[in-house]
Amino acid sequence: MPRPEPSPSNCDFLKQLIREVPDFPKPGILFYDITTLLKDKLGFAKLVDSLGQCYIGRRVDLVLGIEARGFIFGPALAYRLNAGFVPVRKPKKLPAATAKWTYDLEYGTDTLEVHQDAIQPGQTVILVDDLLATGGTALATTKLVESLGGKVDSLAFIVELDFLKGRDKLAGYEVVSLLHYDK
Repeated sequence: MPRPEPSPSNCDFLKQLIREVPDFPKPGILFYDITTLLKDKLGFAKLVDSLGQCYIGRRVDLVLGIEARGFIFGPALAYRLNAGFVPVRKPKKLPAATAKWTYDLEYGTDTLEVHQDAIQPGQTVILVDDLLATGGTALATTKLVESLGGKVDSLAFIVELDFLKGRDKLAGYEVVSLLHYDK
């Protein structure tokens, strides 16, 4: 079944609710602050509905939210799709036995974890985060899901910074981004 595209009018509306902060967190960076969208009740509802519309009619067992902002959108999307929610955490944040995936950063490494029993073999999973930048964290999360036998159906983002080409790292996976920025 082809994936419905988010309505352009909804995307334009949502972009108007995002605050642009120049020189944050350092000079030369333009930061797209989604907190102004989140506090707008109509904006937040349109965001969840637009994202959910992309997956209606598809089998989704779990929505995984990547720490930390994926925790905001993941449960809302899981509710909309009648799916379970699983948090993907930084190390030592989960109380039971975990599965881990360590990946390279520009300077060093990072690790992501989920509970070992969070994903059963064959379950269909959507990964959710607020931002697709370079794609490293998203790719590591797909590897973590697959290491547990889960099937990554799609990766969903609110904002994609197209100029960083993070989508290229995710070749072979469906990537859905509601809002695109090219600078």
